[in-house]
Amino acid sequence: MNAQEIINSIEAEQLKTDLPVIHVGDTVKVGVVIQEGGKERVQPYEGTVIAMRNGGINETITVRRIFQGVGVERVFLIHSPRIASIKVLRRGKARRAKLYYLRERVGKATRLKQRFDRPI
Repeated sequence: MNAQEIINSIEAEQLKTDLPVIHVGDTVKVGVVIQEGGKERVQPYEGTVIAMRNGGINETITVRRIFQGVGVERVFLIHSPRIASIKVLRRGKARRAKLYYLRERVGKATRLKQRFDRPI
């Protein structure tokens, strides 16, 4: 076996299998494991998926939400052990792969139409 095959076999063991089907435009709730002192707890982070990057173990989603009037974006490595759960709350209708144009929008202009042809 060459080096790339060894890397691929190790990565395959780390991939999560219980992930939902996520699309750009969906509203998701990501459960993130937070360490406080010696304790661990799961903190939910809810927002709209504005970008996805596929690449096996390096697959990421960028989730945007408005917190106290300020837009906050977080990039989640979805196969990371720090991600406890991902739940799709709403399917959004997006016509492009990256929704970076939502960064310039404020208030109700950031809403996406809901999509009903895909199951949640």
